[in-house]
Amino acid sequence: MDTVSLTGKDLAAAINADTAQRAAALTASGPAPRLALVVATDDPASAWYVNSLRKAAERLGIACDRIDLGADASAEAIRAELAARGEDPAVDAIMLQTPLPAGVALEDVSSAIAAAKDVDGVSPLSLGLLATGLDGFVPATSEAVVELLKFHRIALEGKRVAIVGRSNVVGKPLGQLLLAENATVTIAHSRTADLPAVTSAADIVVAAAGRIGLVTGDHVGEGAVVIDVGTNETADGGIVGDVDAETVRGKASALSPVPGGVGPVTTALLMRHVVRAAELARTA
Repeated sequence: MDTVSLTGKDLAAAINADTAQRAAALTASGPAPRLALVVATDDPASAWYVNSLRKAAERLGIACDRIDLGADASAEAIRAELAARGEDPAVDAIMLQTPLPAGVALEDVSSAIAAAKDVDGVSPLSLGLLATGLDGFVPATSEAVVELLKFHRIALEGKRVAIVGRSNVVGKPLGQLLLAENATVTIAHSRTADLPAVTSAADIVVAAAGRIGLVTGDHVGEGAVVIDVGTNETADGGIVGDVDAETVRGKASALSPVPGGVGPVTTALLMRHVVRAAELARTA
């Protein structure tokens, strides 16, 4: 079986073109949309991602302020910075980069992000709005999975989807988004008994656990669609996903690559969220 590559390049380009137009319209009548990117880590992969976000913002006409609190920042310091940016009328959007310092969990600080500026949808309020089907910003990575599937005309209604990973930033919100598309969703995790039996019964498998090579050909049913959300750094500085692509190709009907699949769509959606937050703030 030939496995189709579900690339995100063309979808990201289309989203970015729309975002750039909308950002230009805002800038024509006021300041450029502004993102506050709060960083409290020295993780190399995070540094690469933060840099890519800043470059993407610059290309699209979005101002991006990096606020580096240091890898030893306390939960109190992070919360205070997030709250201050939430009260700053010059800031349209806030994003908190992970991982966080040792001993600080995302749920310890995310509630300090104002929902109207929470463009990555990580606060309890944003996640609650998603769970109840109300308007709000949703986690961009989860949204990117759904948008990538739709872009490649992969039907979701009535399909069985297995998500491997139950984080609050990908797995759980993705389950909500897929339920809204009338898919039948199973969320699997590290304690799922007989994981291959669960995933191989699915029409669509989403790998989002943050473990290199976790999903292999044994986890995938013949003709299934596989979405790889993983971004794991290798010893030589490369980026690989959670899927063992070599054993999955030829068995899956389609597979998203890493890099070049979900990643560029996630960044594009984040930038679109920033502009949307600015639009809403200026019409309030």
